[in-house]
Amino acid sequence: MAGGFGAEREVSLRSGVAVFKALRSLGHDVRELDPANKGWCLPEETEVVFLALHGEFGEDGQVQTCLENLEVPYTGTGPRESAIAFDKELTRQIFARESIPMPRGCVLSDSTSVPCNDLKPPWVLKPAAQGSSIGLRMVEEEAKWESALNDSLKYDGRVICEERIMGREVTVGVVGDEVLPVVEVRPKSSAYDYDSKYTSGATEYFCPADLSRECTNFIQELGLKAFNAVGARDFGRVDMMLDKSLNPYVLEVNTLPGMTETSLLPKAAAVAGMEFRKLCDRMLDLAISRTNYYVG
Repeated sequence: MAGGFGAEREVSLRSGVAVFKALRSLGHDVRELDPANKGWCLPEETEVVFLALHGEFGEDGQVQTCLENLEVPYTGTGPRESAIAFDKELTRQIFARESIPMPRGCVLSDSTSVPCNDLKPPWVLKPAAQGSSIGLRMVEEEAKWESALNDSLKYDGRVICEERIMGREVTVGVVGDEVLPVVEVRPKSSAYDYDSKYTSGATEYFCPADLSRECTNFIQELGLKAFNAVGARDFGRVDMMLDKSLNPYVLEVNTLPGMTETSLLPKAAAVAGMEFRKLCDRMLDLAISRTNYYVG
């Protein structure tokens, strides 16, 4: 399943094409389904659904609930846990409870909102329930606050305002019980926004990241802790910022990360010795392991 009707439709379609080709090349009988039509139904005799959906309907628990009701196995995290990970406000509450370091922040709900008194610029604004950096805004000074907030509010009724951690951006992938090598993300612009993610040549990626073994281990352990804290399963990606002293701050957990061959999770898996087709097959196996039969 790929596409859908959310803001990340085009990215999802790219993931879908890559996964479709990989699974077909492995000999699986694969059918494509775009749930943009809300009257969608699965092909007869569907044995397992590979979710290549991102954002609304894909990562927020809705499609998972539909598939649970149909009693059809699917890849990735369950309904409730997907909804938690997709909602940055709920995620922050869990991180606070589990003592997982994150940027200081607050939740805003209308255009007249202002940051907490102890939050000084620069700020990061992001919709509470969007992915792929949709609606992400960097605010360097108070004069630009109002327009940035109004822009971010267009995508969701709630906006997370966080202090901007100045330093290095990294991400940690998890597949099964394996924590993958750390990827460092270096956008050529001032922020790793939507354009930086999906414009060729706009960002440099380094895997494994140039960090000490001790720092790498700590980042991987923190990534796994955040992954488990929200109840994610099978696979996912945890994004973080490192400050100038290399202290990590967790930004979010992605339960259905990008799945093109150049996406971050596949990049890290390849460095770990798991080429793209093997990664896709592993994800299928993890879904199938929750059933009483084997496919393919």
